[in-house]
Amino acid sequence: MGAGVSSDLDAQKGTTNFQLKTGLNDVPESCISSIFIYLDPPEICKLARLNKAFRGASLADFVWETKLPSNYRYLVEKVLGRNPDSLSKKETFARLCTPNRFDGGNKEVWLDKNSGKLCLSVSAKAMKITGIDDRRYWNHIPTEESRFETAAYLQQIWWFEVVGELDFEFPPGSYSVFFRLHLGKPSKRFGRRVCNLDQVHGWNTKPVRFQLSTSTGHQISSECYLYEPGNWVHYHAGDFVIDDSNPTTKIKFSMMQIDCTHTKGGLCVDSIFIYPSEFRQMRFK
Repeated sequence: MGAGVSSDLDAQKGTTNFQLKTGLNDVPESCISSIFIYLDPPEICKLARLNKAFRGASLADFVWETKLPSNYRYLVEKVLGRNPDSLSKKETFARLCTPNRFDGGNKEVWLDKNSGKLCLSVSAKAMKITGIDDRRYWNHIPTEESRFETAAYLQQIWWFEVVGELDFEFPPGSYSVFFRLHLGKPSKRFGRRVCNLDQVHGWNTKPVRFQLSTSTGHQISSECYLYEPGNWVHYHAGDFVIDDSNPTTKIKFSMMQIDCTHTKGGLCVDSIFIYPSEFRQMRFK
């Protein structure tokens, strides 16, 4: 009788010890993957380092498909030049988070690593600039401060106008357009940043007009004086909205100061940025 009771206790103790030894490695990958759907990409990557089960779960296509924008197939084909089915969804996300240039290297698109939201930039070289071919007015100057290694620098002109267009497939949502501008000519001397403000003039006499229009009917116009000489500033040109029914959207953006009663100069035009409107308060780079 006593031996039987002792055997039962030993059996229960063994069962208890077995249960205490279970850990994260014993959680099915399918369960972990189902949890990953609700996490942000950086959180998934951190948890993938825990063990083999978490790493395997982090590779599931259905996890990363929820992090990709709805137009990811369009992006893979247009920007990466690949068949979307030739890449895993995680690899697709990783490649699209890296800034990728297209259309001759004058446009760049990338995904925000935390949200998977689409961001885009267009170089000054992809825009139509009045007088850009006349070196008396404009020059393309090399600078490390540009995403595209060069910026258009205005020395002096009477009629100032910069116009750009973009035909692109955007995921549904609200987007904001910004011009990245700089009063003064930035350069480096003995490894230190310097800025020549000698040619800056005319921007405090009349404001610059920013305009934005889309093939979906959005039309916005605003005016603003240029400010903060020596610093890059993002000037908000306007917002537009994309809904599910828009396969591709044509966007036209411009800035001008065409009052010919005075000259203006000393301005760097680097690029325009298109971000989800919810990012408007972020720190631009």
